[in-house]
Parts: sequence; structure tokens; C-alpha cells
Amino acid sequence: MPDRGGGPTGPRIRVGRPSRRVRTLLMTLGVLAVLGMAFTMFAGFWTDWLWYRSVNYSSVFTTTLWTKIGLFFVFGLLMALAVGLNIWLAHRLRPPLSAMSMEQQNLDRYRMGIAPYKKWLLLGITALVGLVAGASASGQWRTWLMWVNGVPFGEKDPQFHLDVSFYAFDLPWYRFLLGFGFAAAILSLIAAALTHYLYGGLRITSPGARATAAATGHLSVLIGIFVALKAVAYWLDRYGLAVKSSDFKATDNWTGLRYVDANAYLPAKTILFCIAVICALLFFATLWRRTWQLPVIGFGLMVLSAILIGGLYPAIVQKFQVQPNEQAKEAPYVEKNLKATREAYGIDGAKVSDYAGRSTTEDKTKLRDDVDSAASIRIMDPNIVSPTFQQLQQMRNYYAFPNNLDVDRYSKDGKDQDTVIGLRELNLAGIPKKNWINNHFRYTHGYGVVAAEGTSADSEGRPEFTESDLPSKGDLGTYEQRIYYGEKTDTYSIVGGPQKEIDYSDDNGEKTTSYKGDSGVSLSNPVNRAAYAAAFSEPQILYSGAIGEGSRILYNRTPKDRVEAVAPWLTIDGDAYPAVVDGRIQWIVDAYTTTNGYPYSSRTTLGDTTADSLTATNNSRTVVAQQNQVNYIRNSVKATVDAYTGEVKLYQWDTKDPVLKTWMKAFPGTVEPRADISDSLMAHLRYPQDLFKVQRELLTRYHVKDATTFLSGSEVWQVPDDPTNKSGNAVPPYYLSMKMPDQQAQAFSLTTTFTPNGRDNLSAFMSVDAEAGTPDYGKIRILKLPTSTTVDGPKQVQSQFNSEQDIAESIRLLRGGDSEVEYGNLLTVPLDGGLLYVEPVYVRGGGLKYPLLRKVLVTYGGQTAFENTLGEALDKVFGTKGTTTEPPDEGTTTPPPTSGDATVQEALSDAQKAFEAGQEALKKNDWEAYGKAQQDLEDALQRAEEAQAKADQSSGGKNGGSPSPSPSSSPGGNTDSG
Repeated sequence: MPDRGGGPTGPRIRVGRPSRRVRTLLMTLGVLAVLGMAFTMFAGFWTDWLWYRSVNYSSVFTTTLWTKIGLFFVFGLLMALAVGLNIWLAHRLRPPLSAMSMEQQNLDRYRMGIAPYKKWLLLGITALVGLVAGASASGQWRTWLMWVNGVPFGEKDPQFHLDVSFYAFDLPWYRFLLGFGFAAAILSLIAAALTHYLYGGLRITSPGARATAAATGHLSVLIGIFVALKAVAYWLDRYGLAVKSSDFKATDNWTGLRYVDANAYLPAKTILFCIAVICALLFFATLWRRTWQLPVIGFGLMVLSAILIGGLYPAIVQKFQVQPNEQAKEAPYVEKNLKATREAYGIDGAKVSDYAGRSTTEDKTKLRDDVDSAASIRIMDPNIVSPTFQQLQQMRNYYAFPNNLDVDRYSKDGKDQDTVIGLRELNLAGIPKKNWINNHFRYTHGYGVVAAEGTSADSEGRPEFTESDLPSKGDLGTYEQRIYYGEKTDTYSIVGGPQKEIDYSDDNGEKTTSYKGDSGVSLSNPVNRAAYAAAFSEPQILYSGAIGEGSRILYNRTPKDRVEAVAPWLTIDGDAYPAVVDGRIQWIVDAYTTTNGYPYSSRTTLGDTTADSLTATNNSRTVVAQQNQVNYIRNSVKATVDAYTGEVKLYQWDTKDPVLKTWMKAFPGTVEPRADISDSLMAHLRYPQDLFKVQRELLTRYHVKDATTFLSGSEVWQVPDDPTNKSGNAVPPYYLSMKMPDQQAQAFSLTTTFTPNGRDNLSAFMSVDAEAGTPDYGKIRILKLPTSTTVDGPKQVQSQFNSEQDIAESIRLLRGGDSEVEYGNLLTVPLDGGLLYVEPVYVRGGGLKYPLLRKVLVTYGGQTAFENTLGEALDKVFGTKGTTTEPPDEGTTTPPPTSGDATVQEALSDAQKAFEAGQEALKKNDWEAYGKAQQDLEDALQRAEEAQAKADQSSGGKNGGSPSPSPSSSPGGNTDSG
């Protein structure tokens, strides 16, 4: 063509195909990308298989895998066939194309465009919907396994008289099938309608009939199938009423039928079922009648009935029949809910006893000797003293203790004693020089147990260790001390190869070792190395010379993760705890079976119910729940994880639980019988905390057994907030060896308190026998306080501590300088009709970064003491060595200062000087000077108290001359909760 621009012409640029070399390069890169993706997918699958095989739970992997694959292919193919068949049928039923309307002329372009690709388009659509449906169905593997392996509960619901297993195992599967059917019907209807429209079977703007007879019949059948499924849904909804949740009275998650459900919704669902069946038949009849008139009328009738019968009628019944006489109408259904909820949560055996809350013994000195038999009062708070363990027993920076230690019991001189225990675990943050070799080859494990008596402290406020030093030695005897699996071990290690590991260090230098266990996966195979290099995104695993013959990779090393992996049907308790059993350190993990389908049992949310002031600051203590909303729970499995080999064992604990029996049928051979639990292991098993927290939350409402009281709401309790800190979270339960009024001897127990809803006084005290292997294990005892009088609750007791003038002054002195006061667990012990409260007080002072026990607060029967030791505080409270002062009577005036006040001030000044001297001694680590300063401090406080007592006697008042503490000196302010 001639140049039309008037300028010189330039060279033509021809755009051709890429050169052969470029095409080859692009093709090679594409193939490599596909192979890389395929190998990455293979690496994930292969490493999972190797791990399950290494822990001897390969059957869990294969059963889960084949179940997912089976569900994927079965339901994926069903969905693909349903949609594909209806597209094909709609295409086959297309009318012959004759005189084209404008609408058909516009559609003709699309028909011509897809004509060459019709088969591929059909395959693509069916493959897509099949993949989505199959992926969704594979996620229902738990539902399938529970349905196909379900074991009867042996209990029937009170409404339909069906076994509970129908609601727990069958109904969820039927609902899944129904949902799948709805999805298939809707997708098929949409696909068929679009195909009919594309090929002229349906017309929107063309003159004449809007649909051909074939299209009418086809679509009517699909709508009829949808309506038939709706009829099935109405029928299943009848049974769903037994597990339906609603807000009712004080219960947010009330479950089960109420009066309006049984007398309005239930008959309404039955009527709607019948109407839906008739409506579906009318749609099917269009195959012969070829008209939409009757089906449309029937469908409209069904919609209208759903509004009137399913919505309006129940509202009328609720408004005009139930509300005017709610208590009488709802009482029978409340009783069913009470019974089912108590059974489902294992609280039906809870024993509620009246308790006076006040001692009947006038001579309190007689009770002093009874305290020791009433409880082994633990003054070492495991949630406070972890930094003390860390400072005194860490030994090396690459060791660490968990933030919250554990309470167990060990026998000494033939007598069990409560023990605070922790493991010296690996702390990678403390490694001197971080690199890949150090992080994963040299520093691989922790070392040794550290334990201390729970009921005592030494003269300096430090724990009295029963197992300590490195290597650890003490009362626990000889055991394998290396800790390859622990709560803080969250990275992989490669052991057993040519690279030596650091075992521990002593005065003679570093000791090295090489792992001798058979845990982990072998890396001798190059395929395994390549797979782990891809799975962990660490190419050095593939070629590093530190890996050789005998090398094994350890991962998934926290106890809770290992148990959850080998038993993915279990809910895991938030607190795994260690114990020395038969020469091995074993992590003990409590696990639960749950369901959300127990009829009439009210639901609870595990994440909320098990939260307290400890889980708020330590995420590792949160429950690992397979389903958060449950209405049935059992501590059915006790699991152990060997700290050296990582071996996981699951023991059947609840031999009657049908949910566990169902899972044992699904995964045979994974759970060992209860008889295999050794006596030495049984001695360390205990009642789990998360189950106890779920039960105590339910018992705030379900401690009552009659519907009238439940409906009135007058007996609703609440779990109090933790009074020892300002977190605003619930007080955690405490392990304590103690004796309830109906017990003859102390038992290792888990305890908590209740207060009335919206108030701070005590309403009840609850304990459960936590010592496994005893006849009373799991027995819940509740001491109910009278409602006619008030007994101080935890918050009020803490406030009482804070308001005592002498105590506040002592706290102010303890908090002098840069010291911090931390309050330990506020323990409650029933004693002679009254309640004894004990709270240890710790101080972080001067250069010390860890808390030491400095004082013990004790109160009983209105008497309060704040002394250096528990024994001294008890002596003072029970009158063995005098009594505490009392606040002035209301209405009295404070007398003017007397000559005794000067002595009081002098003594307090000496106390301040002694405290400051002690802080200076701490900074210099001069323990002898620190001990002398503490003695001077105690003497000065004693002189101040004696001088004040003399001043009170001379003035005729009580506490008249004591200075009032300022708000800033209150123990409640500026505390640092451990």
C-alpha cells in the first residue's frame, strides 16, 4: 500500500512464531513447573505417611485417607453425573430450529461458537462441579465413619423414643445427604434451564409458547425432585427439634423441645411434609399433563402454608397459650432438659449438701490441729513460681521451664505429697550462636525434671526442691532424663547421624550424645531427604553432610500435637503434664469424646467455657477441640507421650462411652484397654481440668433438679473472676489434697467456688475427687451455702486482705523500692462448718527477677493473719499466739495520738530501713546480709504491732492510732499476676 503519511517509510516488522529454541525452553519450563508442583504434593503426602508409620499409627492415616478418597469419588461422580446427564438431556430435547426470532438469532451466535467444543464443555462443567462436590464430601469423613460404625447408647429420647445414637450418628449423615441432594437438584435445574434456553426450549421474548413440552416436562421433574427433598427435610426437622438450640430463660444454648415445639412446630412440620409430597407429585404429573397450572398452585400453597403453619401459628401459640402460664406449660420440658443435660455432661451424680459457712466451735484453738488433717495446703503456686524454677534451676540459657508448672503427687516416706513439677526443656532462643546446625543438630533436647514440695518453702522463700540440679537428682530415683518431646519443643531436630548433640554441661565442660531411640523418620533414603527438603522448605536437608547413615528427623514434638495427630477424632485437654513413671518421663494427656447431637442436652462452647485467667495469658493451655459446640462430653481416653522416644499410647478410660466405642470400631487397634494401665502410671492420672471447667459452668444452672426452681432463676450461680489479678477472667480450678466433710481422709481434689449471679458473696464450694484408681474418682461434691446469710466470696476475702490496715502497711513496705508483689492462688478449704482461705504472697525485689514467698495470708471466721509462714499465720488466726486487731466499731471516733504512737512510728521506720537493707543485699547476692535484714524487718514489724496494741488499750479503742493506708498502698493495686 502507498505511504499515506507523507513521510519516509520504515522497515516492516513481522510478528511470527517464536523460534524453535524459545518454544523448547518454554515447554521445558512448563514441564518442570508441573513436575515441581506434583513433587511438592507428593512430598506432603509421603512425609505424612512416613510420620504415621514411625509412630505405629499408619492405620489412622490409611483409614482416613481411603475414607476421604472414597467420599470424594463417590459424591463427585454423583454430582457430575447428575449435572452432566441433565445438560445432555436438555440438549437432546432441544426443538428443531425454524423461523428464527430476534431472540433466537442472538442466541445462534453462542450456539455456533460452542458447537465445536460441546463435548469438551460438557466434560469441563461436569468435572468442575464434581471436584467441588467431592472436595466438600471428603470433609465429611468423620460423619461417615460415625454413621457406618455407630454404637447404640442404650438410652432413648423422651419425645420420639429413638436411641440417642440416631441423633448423634445417623441424623448428621442424613442431613449431609439431604444437603447434597438439594445442591445436585439446584445445579441440575440451573444447568438444564440454561441449556434449554440456549437451544430454544425456553423462550423469554419470542412469540408463542414460552417453553416446549419437552422442556416443561424436564424442568418440572427437577422441581418435583427439589420439592420432594423439601418434604424429606420437613420430616427430618421433626427429629431435629430434639437437638434444636434456642435462648430460654437463663440458658443461652437451651436444647430440646419446648411446649411450642411439641404442640405447634411438630404438627406443623408433619402437615408441611404432607403438602410437600402432594406438591412434588403435581410437578411429576406434568410429564403427562404438560401444564404448569396445578404445580404452580401447589407450590404457592406450600409456601403459604410454610408461612402460616410453620411461622404464624407457633407464634400465636407462644403468645396466647404459653406466656400467660409459662411455668406450668414449660415445666415438663424443662425436666427433660435437666435430666438429659446432667447425664450428657456426667454431672447427674453430683452430690449437693447444705453447709453452714460458719464454724460452730467457740474455742478456735481446738481447730488448729484439725487444719493439717483437713488439707495439705499448697503455698507453692505453680502459676507463679516458674520464674523461680527458671532462675534457680535453668543452669543454661538453652533450657527453659513452661510458664505454668504442674501439680502432681509423689510418695515420700510412704506418704503422698502434693508436688510442683516442671521439665527443663530445650529453649532455642537461648542458644549462644544460632545457625542451622546448632538449631537442628546440636541443640536437640532438654534435660531433667525439677520438682519441689507444694506445701513448704525454705527460710528465704524459695521452693524446697525434691528433684534438682543438672543432671537432676533427688527423690525421683533413676530415670531417662533427656527430653526430646515437650511443650516448648516446636521445631524439628535431626539426630542419630554423624553430628553429635550437646547433652548437657557441667563443671567439666560439655557432654555430647547421639540419639539412641527409634523415634522419627530415617533420612538415609535420598527420596525421604528430598521429600522433607520440599515439605520443610529447607534444601540443606537434601545435601547437608551433617546427615548420614542413622540420621532421623523428629517433628510434631509437642504432646498435644502428637495425640491430636494419631487420634483426630479426640478433643485434647489444654494442660498436658509430665510424670516420672517406671524410669521414663511420660507426658500425660487427657482426651475427650464429644458430640453435638444428644437430645434435650443444652450446648456449651468449649473455647469459652474452658477459658480462665491462665488461658488468657498462655495460649498453650487452651483446649484443642474438634468441634467447639458440644452437648455431650466424656474423658474417655488417657494418653501418654514418652519424652525420649515420643511413643504415643492411647488408653480406654471410660469403658461405657458409646462415642469412643464407635471410634474404636472405625480405627481398630489404636486404643489399648484400660487394664493395660500400670499401677505406677495410675498413681499419676488425675481428673482433667477442662472437663471440670465445663462441668462447673453447667452446674451454675443445672445443680437444681426441679423445673420450678430452674425457671425462677433464683438459684443461678456464676464462676467468680480471679481475685488475685485484674484480668477479669474466671478463677482457675486448683488441685489440692483436702478432705470434704463427708470424707474420712484427704484426697487429691480439684476445687472451685461459686458466687450468686451478679453478687460477690459465696454461694457454693465444689470439689471433685481427682485421684484416679480410687472408688470415689470423679465424684462431685458441692457444699451449698445458706441464702439467708452471707458468707464472703473470693473477691470479698481478697478485699478484706487489702483493707486490713496492718496488712496494707506491711504490703507497702514489701512493695518499697522497685519490688513487685504477686498474689498466689487463693485456696479455699472447708473446716468445721466454716471456710478457711489461704493465699501465698510473693515478692520480686531488687535485682531479683523471680518471685520469692514472703508472706502467707490466712482468714477464718472473721480473723485474718499475715505472717512469714503458713504455720505462724494459722497459729495467729486460731488464737494460739494471740489474735489480730479488728477495725473500729462503726460510729466511734478516733482518739488523739498517744505517746505510744511515737514507738509505732519508730518501729515502722526501722522496718523500712531493714527492708531497704535487704534490697541492697539482694542486689549484691549477699544472702547472709539478706537473711539478717529479713530478721530485722520481722522484729521491727512485731514491735510495731505490740506498740500499737498497747496504744489501743490505753486509748480504749481498737486500731485507733494506726495510720490509714493510702490507696496506692493497697495490695489490690499494681500487682503483677503470675
